[in-house]
Amino acid sequence: MPRSDPSWEYSWNQSEENRLIGSTVQEEGHIYSLAATNDLLFTGSDSNYIKVLKNLNEFSEFKSNSGLVKAIVICREENKVFTGHQDGKIRVWKTSTKNPRVYTRAGSLPALKDVLKKSVKPSNYVEVRRRRMMLWIKHSDAVSCLSLVEDQGLLYSASWDRTVKVWRIHDLKCVESIKAHDDAVNSVVGSAAESLVFTGSADGTVKVWKREVRGKRTSHSLVQTLLKQESAVTALVTSHVAVYSGSSDGAVNVWEMGEKKVLKHCGVFKKHRLAVLCLAAAGELVFSGAADKKICVWRREGRAHTCVSVLTGHTGPVKCLAVAEPSGGEDKDGGEDGRLVVYSGSLDKSVKVWRVPRHQM
Repeated sequence: MPRSDPSWEYSWNQSEENRLIGSTVQEEGHIYSLAATNDLLFTGSDSNYIKVLKNLNEFSEFKSNSGLVKAIVICREENKVFTGHQDGKIRVWKTSTKNPRVYTRAGSLPALKDVLKKSVKPSNYVEVRRRRMMLWIKHSDAVSCLSLVEDQGLLYSASWDRTVKVWRIHDLKCVESIKAHDDAVNSVVGSAAESLVFTGSADGTVKVWKREVRGKRTSHSLVQTLLKQESAVTALVTSHVAVYSGSSDGAVNVWEMGEKKVLKHCGVFKKHRLAVLCLAAAGELVFSGAADKKICVWRREGRAHTCVSVLTGHTGPVKCLAVAEPSGGEDKDGGEDGRLVVYSGSLDKSVKVWRVPRHQM
């Protein structure tokens, strides 16, 4: 069984604003996805393993036969981990009640029983690329992104097959397939606020969808197209007041909710020389990771955004970011005035951990 060789250097230094506090190299795979919860960090790569780190030490790992793990989300209420894969499948994992270090596969989406049930009816088939016919509940290409809306019990999956699929978490059923874009869907973010869902695509658009839930039925309708550009949209994130998109030209666009609940474009900021590959947000801070191997830290003031720091150290493109609160009482400043822990994963096969103050000058 392959193992990573974690060599974490962990220290807190009050005198430094932003500091690399840990780094590990997972020799068997490039890092494509991260998810953080409490004191656990899940990492996905192009190897067959999903690694779990706890307090900056290797805690567990579990194997998937599908190879590249492009997305990871954690459902705390259901005690489940969902992983999206290059083969178009979503796999579901649960922790053992006897041993929290043991993760077992609890199924995949769509479930085999649902595939068999749908397959007998010709109307359940749709045409996909190269005139192939496939069940509408299955992705026909890589799953690029996953997003949870736990209060609605829904999971969204975006795919290079140009669709977004909606899944009920409690019974793992696909309740809707949205023909979202004219090219690969690279990002999806489900929001509880205003029942909105945001999608970004290689076709250069960002779209806003309105969710309606009526009993067991869930439907989504297109309410706004935020962006139309030549550059592919590669990442999306929402904060408490805004929506951000990253693009292949290195730019980050931002929108805010305006009058009549219509999102309005508030600006674009650019620091990266190459494509933005991932975004994360916490409070007034926005983080962008890019193919130029850098992570920019942006501070929001009103509608203006200032790059207050650039985190360097990766030797390959920064593919994924996750932000978490410090655990175990390690936040020296405490509370809202304290520091965030930012995790970054790269195609250089490393995961790095950064300490970033919430309020930067």
